[in-house]
Amino acid sequence: MSLLDHQLELLAPARSADIGIEAVNHGADAVYIGGPSFGARSTADNSVQDIARLVKHAHRYNSRIFVTVNTILRDDELEGARKLAWQLYDAGADALIIQDMGLLEIDMPPIQLHASTQTDIRTPEKARFLQDAGLSQIVLARELTIEQIQAIRAQTHCTLEFFVHGALCVAYSGQCYISHAHTGRSANRGDCSQACRLPYQVVDSAGRFVAHDKHVLSMKDNNQSANLAALVDAGVRSFKIEGRYKDLAYVKNITAHYRKLLDELIEAREMSDQPFFRASSGRTTFTFSPDPNQNFNREFTDYFVQGRKEDIGAFDTPKNPGQAIGFVTQVSDQWVELSVNSPETLLNNGDGLCYYDLQKELVGLAINRAEAVSGKVGVWRVFPKDPMSGFKDLRKGTEVNRNRDMNWVRMLEKTSSTRRMGVWMALAYERGSLTLNVTDEDGHSASAQCEWQGQTAKDQSLNREQLVTHLSKLGATVFEALEIDVAKAAAIFVPASVLNPLRRDALAQLESARAAAYERPVRALPVEPPVPYPEDTLTYLANVYNDKARAFYAKHGVKVMAAAYEAQEELGEVSLMITKHCVRFSLSLCPKQAKGVTGVQGTVKAEPLQLINGKEKLTLRFDCKPCEMHVVGKIKKSVLNAPESPLVFHKKRPVVGVH
Repeated sequence: MSLLDHQLELLAPARSADIGIEAVNHGADAVYIGGPSFGARSTADNSVQDIARLVKHAHRYNSRIFVTVNTILRDDELEGARKLAWQLYDAGADALIIQDMGLLEIDMPPIQLHASTQTDIRTPEKARFLQDAGLSQIVLARELTIEQIQAIRAQTHCTLEFFVHGALCVAYSGQCYISHAHTGRSANRGDCSQACRLPYQVVDSAGRFVAHDKHVLSMKDNNQSANLAALVDAGVRSFKIEGRYKDLAYVKNITAHYRKLLDELIEAREMSDQPFFRASSGRTTFTFSPDPNQNFNREFTDYFVQGRKEDIGAFDTPKNPGQAIGFVTQVSDQWVELSVNSPETLLNNGDGLCYYDLQKELVGLAINRAEAVSGKVGVWRVFPKDPMSGFKDLRKGTEVNRNRDMNWVRMLEKTSSTRRMGVWMALAYERGSLTLNVTDEDGHSASAQCEWQGQTAKDQSLNREQLVTHLSKLGATVFEALEIDVAKAAAIFVPASVLNPLRRDALAQLESARAAAYERPVRALPVEPPVPYPEDTLTYLANVYNDKARAFYAKHGVKVMAAAYEAQEELGEVSLMITKHCVRFSLSLCPKQAKGVTGVQGTVKAEPLQLINGKEKLTLRFDCKPCEMHVVGKIKKSVLNAPESPLVFHKKRPVVGVH
């Protein structure tokens, strides 16, 4: 087992460089962020200069920066992507996260390459292929079970990355084309319209309603807090938080939450046969207690990690329902009175409340003013920002949730963490010269000297304490003193005016030594001769959108391939989404569930089921052997007539001899 296999990496998202810096400060071992283009999040772009600023901060702690270049690319975009890759390499980025295999066929810098979640890694064969093609780290499909992850680990040695928190794409990532088919906005090119969060009518073949205005493709949010140890044992080494669109408070809170959990796991296994350690340096402390429930979420699920479950969907609403805090006791034309569940619960001006109306639609209520009712413990009078007449079905007995706590928001707007690296310090005095030697927890050393003709201290014990006190003042640095040895200087009185610049110089030298010693991870070389791809025929599901990608697959033995769906050659009905989520199962209509249940079998047989939202209709097909669902539809004429000219391929033409 290699040293890298003992490292546990907490990988946090960043919408901007400033959020990335706070992710590092809150304990991230690595941060992933979008560059100025090709980053699969159309409104989360960052300049190369900002990424360089983030890199400089992260590398102080040996944290790494991964930049997303994970859209599929047209032929005319490959040169821009190549230039960007070199700019990011020159800026100090540690790795590029990619989806398009065409990038492996152009002049890329010697930077580590990671396989994006959109490469759809579900099998040991696919994982092994990408590893052997030169990908150093691969993010596994969110839908995998512990047993499936173990099977992949048994066939690979690259770093396995897994999403542990955040919003869930209902489709296998990279296998959803509804957005492009309906709007021309491609999820594989960073512009998903999120059709999965819309409400649908579910109708059977006889026209009967199976579900009415339900968000049947909307998943709860991922939370693997309880499964970290099992994921480690299965072989996961990088724990990824979703959220490149998320705000600063989310990144601070969720990064801190998983930092604490991983540190506890590392500490618990310190003396075991297989100890683990952090993938970066330093110790992080927080001014708050992390709580995932405080951020936007659609309630939580651990998805398929421990097997299929019935409660993975957020079918009533894709919004944040918050946490229950109490019940309505009175309603007037200007205010609503609430009895909170706990006397410690305080309501604040600006808090966000919500409740479900009789149609189970979530209704928001923003507090303009909140007043504790005199003489009634735990009772509050709330004056909303909007007129009371607009709050449908708000009546006595209604349960109320809070989905924004302004006290929490204000707390995370302030400095909320410190991250410091341990350092040993030794002060010595010899022949009119003071020397301060410093060594950090990673073994880097530095020193500073100054001339000093000091007098002998009258009280060496007191002098020793004063020397230690002055040298330990590291508050403005990234270091904290683990041990300070002043035995070889205790006899000489040294004032703070001499010690302070000596300490600053020594630590500045130590920072320089750390920066000089930093080594970026090495790019893996592809196996030669090129290993064969697990299949010799590719459909549009392979997302091949340029000639370099075609050449890549041809080199790896693929004989026939279709163009990506975005090339707009698949004009008839095809699978626009493939998902492990099953609407039939979630509505208790699965044949296995229905076996022996009176009155259900007839509904099950009335297939195919359809999803209807306005004029949009999608058909559900169920593939029971792998236990998957296909959402079937076709591209709209308005998309075909859009001004952007797609790349033209000849469908399924042979590619032998592609140059």
